Amino acid sequence: MANATMRKFGHPRSLVAETAHWAVLVRPQQVALGSLVLACREPATAFGQVSAAAFADLRTAVAGAEAVLGDFVSYERINHLMLMMVDPDVHFHVIPRYQGTRGFDGLEFPDCGWPGPPALGRFVEPPPPTLDRIVQALRERWTGLAV
Repeated sequence: MANATMRKFGHPRSLVAETAHWAVLVRPQQVALGSLVLACREPATAFGQVSAAAFADLRTAVAGAEAVLGDFVSYERINHLMLMMVDPDVHFHVIPRYQGTRGFDGLEFPDCGWPGPPALGRFVEPPPPTLDRIVQALRERWTGLAV
C-alpha cells in the first residue's frame, strides 16, 4: 500500500520498481535528469523506526537505482538526500549529478548546482507525457537487473 509520501510523488504512475520494503519513484521535479525518490513502504516517520529487514533491503534498492541511473544518464556523482521536512514518511531524494546538461525527449535537463550541492529549487518539471517516458525508460532498465 502506498503511503502519503509515495502518493505525493505520483505513485503508482511514477513507480519505477519496488523491492520488498522500498519504492523507487521518478521525482516530478527533475533537479537533474533521472531524479528519484526512494520511499520506505513501511509505516515509519523516522529513520530509526525502519525495520532491520528494510535496512537490509535498502542496499538492494540503492544498488538498483544507481545501476539504472548510471545507464540512463551517465552521472558523474550521485547524491542520496534524506530531507524529511515536508513529507513525513521515510524517504530519500536520489539525485544523479553531472556537469552541464542531459537531454531527453527534446528537453534539456541542467544540473544547476554542479559541482556544489544540488540546487533543489531549480528544476525541470517535464510535461506528463515526458515524465511517463522517463518512468518507462527507467522501468525498462530495471527489468532483469541483478541487484
